[in-house]
Amino acid sequence: MLKSLHIGRYVTQAEDLRALAGFLEAVGFRKVAGGDQKSAIFSAPVGLLSVNALPAEYPQQVLDHLKDVNRLIVLEVTNPDDVFEIAKKKKLKVLADSASPKTGERSFSLALPGDIIVTVHGKPEELPAGREGNLKAAGKRFAIVVSRFNAFITERLLQGALDGLRRTGARNEDIEIMRVPGSFELPSAARMLAERGSYDAIICLGCLLRGETAHYDVIVNECARGIGQSAQETGVPHAFGVLTCDTLEQAIDRAGLKMGNKGLDAALAAVEMAGLKTVIGRSSPRSARGKLRTVVGERKPKNRRRSTRSKKTRAKR
Repeated sequence: MLKSLHIGRYVTQAEDLRALAGFLEAVGFRKVAGGDQKSAIFSAPVGLLSVNALPAEYPQQVLDHLKDVNRLIVLEVTNPDDVFEIAKKKKLKVLADSASPKTGERSFSLALPGDIIVTVHGKPEELPAGREGNLKAAGKRFAIVVSRFNAFITERLLQGALDGLRRTGARNEDIEIMRVPGSFELPSAARMLAERGSYDAIICLGCLLRGETAHYDVIVNECARGIGQSAQETGVPHAFGVLTCDTLEQAIDRAGLKMGNKGLDAALAAVEMAGLKTVIGRSSPRSARGKLRTVVGERKPKNRRRSTRSKKTRAKR
């Protein structure tokens, strides 16, 4: 008989409605209707109706706010710490905050606009351990392809990439640098180096600044597509260290100033991907391939015996 569950909450001010709707969307609710100044309807992955007696250990401050239980919203989340950070950014008042030492579950209550209380509870989601590459460049070889166009920026990116490789254990003799005219030539040069099979990863460095024509968009798209295609088709990891900025100031900030050095970031990404390739190679099912070769090898002698027998039979006949 039951079709759906709908619990309404009312606020008197439009700004309270906007603030409440913003918080609900930020923590994962999906807006299914409304969104104007009058109403908004949200859905959650799982809807539950609970009937509870107030625990005696609840802080008095929370009990005072829960006298009107129609104002209460209870949320179960998989990342309570992240929700708490969202609440802090939105400057919501925290009424209570506690964590269970046994289960690790965290529970906190927030005062939302419109005199609405939200109690959030849950414990951090335990994710399975995954495989990843380490930041050890020792014993590996790397190639750096750097654009001469906008050399004022790209040379700084090159210094950052070299610094990253050396810090992770790469030797100077294991690093090859190739310069090309511009960013458009980066994919072609990277492809030639990758096809040699001598490098564990390729680092592509360049700088593109937006101009007054569509030339910028064409070069950016072709450069990114070509580098990605080279990495996929050759199986050699390519690190994308090409700056795509609107102004020279943005490029300078990303070549060693307040935004860091993207050449260094690209080098670290290359080292990690080279290490990941090694990890995946070690765990490849070689035994299965060996069994396949054995089976194929067994079939050939059988075919030869049959052919020999057939020849003998023909001779007797």
